[in-house]
Amino acid sequence: MSDPPSAHSLNCNALADAGATDAVPPMVLDHLERLTGPYGVYEHARFDQPRVTHGYTTDDNARVLVVLADLEDGNRSVTFRRALDFVLSGRVPSGWHNRMSSEGSWMDDLGSDDCHGQALWGLGAVIGSGVAEDRVATSFVTGLDFRSQYLRSTSFAALGVVRARPHLPTEVDRFLDRLSVRYTFPPRKGWRWPEPRLTYANARIPQAMIEVGSLTGSSRMLTDGLELLEWLTDVERRGGHFSFTPVGGRGPDEIGPSFDQQPIEAWAMADACRSALDVDGSEEWRTVGTMAADWFLGLNDNGSILYDAQTGAGFDGLESAGRNQNRGCESTLSALGALAARSHFSELRGGSSRSGEASCPVAVGPRKSKTASANEPAPRETP
Repeated sequence: MSDPPSAHSLNCNALADAGATDAVPPMVLDHLERLTGPYGVYEHARFDQPRVTHGYTTDDNARVLVVLADLEDGNRSVTFRRALDFVLSGRVPSGWHNRMSSEGSWMDDLGSDDCHGQALWGLGAVIGSGVAEDRVATSFVTGLDFRSQYLRSTSFAALGVVRARPHLPTEVDRFLDRLSVRYTFPPRKGWRWPEPRLTYANARIPQAMIEVGSLTGSSRMLTDGLELLEWLTDVERRGGHFSFTPVGGRGPDEIGPSFDQQPIEAWAMADACRSALDVDGSEEWRTVGTMAADWFLGLNDNGSILYDAQTGAGFDGLESAGRNQNRGCESTLSALGALAARSHFSELRGGSSRSGEASCPVAVGPRKSKTASANEPAPRETP
């Protein structure tokens, strides 16, 4: 179900004219807590209530770790601890389970490459935040034999490896050594993307190239990553705002706007621009990254607001006539992650904050509320 832009929207030009990009809404964790069940965070919601029967995924619970690991006291929350237990319990010799029923039973023998990559990303974020638990390090290190033909899966894992490396340098360097070949693409004219189509979480690929290139001193990988991200920002912007790749993907001859646009794109883009700013220092990355985060605040193709600042919920997609009214785990984490990046853009004037806490204001506590993957995007459901 969607609502018309007039009911819950902010005109794009008005947003910029009013200087709204200077104010960062608080990161409210109420809705994420509402989605938390006995085993982890539920995958889907119908409106603002968890769809318990749809169960849980490692994909989503790993993202919980990524978002909460950098927040002050985030690793002490019940949601964080349950997500961590979930990801650790899903480890199998050749990877990770992905889907768990609402009763706590695993529903697959082995998850996708994306699942494996995101599990490493989440655990790497936990290790990078200073959580020193042997079980976390063991699960992470034993998963580093991961080799995938899929760029996104590799990129998710690479982002986790970068985060964990200060704590586990010997263990992760062999993984990093393999990435030089993985991120070498043949020259392309016109369509510079290393795949036939844009699909989902696209900006994570250049982000991983930027972060790994910076960490390893590979100027070629770093430069290629920055250039690929710049190309992607050009492709996905339209008329002063982002018009992201829709759920069905986007090819060389497809011109937007197209729908449904997914929140995970805006988070990935904001985060990638944050990484670019940290290593490159160009103010353009701050400007473009803020624009990506402000997609949640109405700077999008129809002016719909996709973040509920009272509950911390993220709406499940931008539709042609409004927004998807469901508020599932992935969308909520995407909104929160983008806000963290946006705060970084607003408050810092150079340098990196990766080693410190996220500076976005966090509101936690009782508050009254007003109110689905192989190596492809999980289906989004509309009631």
